[in-house]
Amino acid sequence: MRVVVAIPARFQSVRYPGKPLVSLRGATGVSRTLLQRTYEAAAGARGVERVIVATDDDRIADHAKGFGAEVMMTSPDCRNGTERCAEVVTRLEREPDILVNVQGDAPLTPPEFVEALVAGMAGCDVATPVLRCDLEILQRFKEDRRNRQVGGTLAVMDRQNRALYFSKEIIPYADAIETEADARTVFHHVGLYAYTAAALAGYLAWPQGVLERREGLEQLRFLENGASIACVEVAAKGRTFWELNNPVDVERIERALAAAGIA
Repeated sequence: MRVVVAIPARFQSVRYPGKPLVSLRGATGVSRTLLQRTYEAAAGARGVERVIVATDDDRIADHAKGFGAEVMMTSPDCRNGTERCAEVVTRLEREPDILVNVQGDAPLTPPEFVEALVAGMAGCDVATPVLRCDLEILQRFKEDRRNRQVGGTLAVMDRQNRALYFSKEIIPYADAIETEADARTVFHHVGLYAYTAAALAGYLAWPQGVLERREGLEQLRFLENGASIACVEVAAKGRTFWELNNPVDVERIERALAAAGIA
């Protein structure tokens, strides 16, 4: 099975312009950019044939080439990472069986998350990982909401682990949660997706919907059009998972890199 990873990376971000080039200090005190750390995490996954940085920005392209990444220049008209991944598929010499979208703001993504996602794609057209919250992470979500910051995305699923909805709000309602056991009923959406080429072609054929625009979540286009997304539960194994959405997240991620011993 041919598995290709694409890392969509754009310079212009509403909340944090230029964030792919933000430096993050690791456990040894060495700094690497957000993009390089994300690339290295993706490249560590077993069974991946290629890892491609997909961008429309020369600054990002030059930086990625500088640390040895394969780069594909994509259209500036791509409205999100999934559209950018769809363009990557159309330009590959051979169509992959699975294309994995590792979002460029998730440097703490362990390689095994990519592997679990590929394994969970059997019989699916689209899959994405979810992670059970603990009280600490849930409190971070609540703190960010109080400060009117986006601190990640939450997911709710049906009994067959098919996505019902994703939101930047805390779902389901969690204000009364005070125990670790209850916190673990809340699922943090991990910013990876796996798609078949057919799923990406279908995605491009649909217009942006109200929910996608309002939440700013690209995966909602699948749900708004009746497509199913399989949610694959992954385990943190003692490591913190957090995305870089706002400047305040730099310190959080650097603490997590230090705690995990990631250089």
